[in-house]
Amino acid sequence: MTHYNYRATRLFALAALSVCLMLLAAACSGEDASSDDTGAYEATQSSDTTVASVTEGELSQAGLAGERLFIANCSSCHGLQASGTAQGPPLVHEIYESGHHSNASFVIAVARGVRQHHWQFGNMPAVPDLSIDEIHQVICYVRELQLANDIIDQIPTSTPC
Repeated sequence: MTHYNYRATRLFALAALSVCLMLLAAACSGEDASSDDTGAYEATQSSDTTVASVTEGELSQAGLAGERLFIANCSSCHGLQASGTAQGPPLVHEIYESGHHSNASFVIAVARGVRQHHWQFGNMPAVPDLSIDEIHQVICYVRELQLANDIIDQIPTSTPC
């Protein structure tokens, strides 16, 4: 009888996902100035780096947990309610809508850090103290804020809320 090793299968799947996410990050972080949408996003670098006010809206259980994690780990740079500060950009902004920055790009940014590419805040360091489940909760919080502020029309189906 063949012994099914769930842990090995799960580790293999996570490794494969990690490789895919790294390839995605490499493809998305290119500095190709000829891209049609690059200019539109770069134009925001010199303006509106903070959002005047953010409507919170209704938060799911995962969103509430994500809010607590966001305040503890992210708000010093990204501001309360992800509205931005002088140290980091607002996440309640059209640049971070799910069609341009997928949930996977948030996972990569938190887990590995990310090079500066839309704003002039410098590179974002990794946030090593958050587990993947906690990162997903933070993503739920950010997506729910984006929904409440008309940045997105619906929470992406890939969001684990």
